[in-house]
Amino acid sequence: MYNYLSFQIHGGADHGGGIAESVASLLAFFEELSSHDPEGIFSVLLPGISSMDNIHPMLVHFPLAFLSTFFVLDLVATLAKKQHWRNVASWLLYLGAVSAAFTVMAGFIAANTVPHGDDVHEIMERHEHFGVSVLSLAALLSVWRWKTGGVIQGGANSFFLILAGLLCIVMLLGADLGGLMVYKYGVGVDAAQMQDAGAHEHQHDHEHEHEHQHQH
Repeated sequence: MYNYLSFQIHGGADHGGGIAESVASLLAFFEELSSHDPEGIFSVLLPGISSMDNIHPMLVHFPLAFLSTFFVLDLVATLAKKQHWRNVASWLLYLGAVSAAFTVMAGFIAANTVPHGDDVHEIMERHEHFGVSVLSLAALLSVWRWKTGGVIQGGANSFFLILAGLLCIVMLLGADLGGLMVYKYGVGVDAAQMQDAGAHEHQHDHEHEHEHQHQH
């Protein structure tokens, strides 16, 4: 056991370092951090966020997590007849509705600021419609739940769960379009936009060269 702990502390090839190396790297990180101004510290701590043109891609995870967990928990609580579980689900619904509002607002800002071509514009509009639908359903269900004190029974509860399930389906469709824009068309991805610009420039140079040779 002592040999194993000693190996861990001093590092080894199989482990890519040990506790001592990790502590040294952490201290070096803090030393570097102290040499920056507040804006530089933010960039070092959160390089992903600081390089983003907008925060919509970051915010979108919150309504996805809150609302999907709300639906699953509320459905299970209804079947198991656990009212206190449903009370927890209610707060997940409220948090999901609030986060959806901020996500939709950030999405509208992103749509007006992020460069995109005509091939993406229609996809982006459908993505926006799904987002607004998610926000509307989440707000409707939140108000309904709040007005009833979190207790909905019988056929009304069945209709409530149907709407909650529809909310998750619409949210999934919207998320799918968001992934399509990013991973296929590179919307909001600087590297993809630079590559696309380079391809256009190369095509322009090739056409110019071809025209020049044709003239000769």
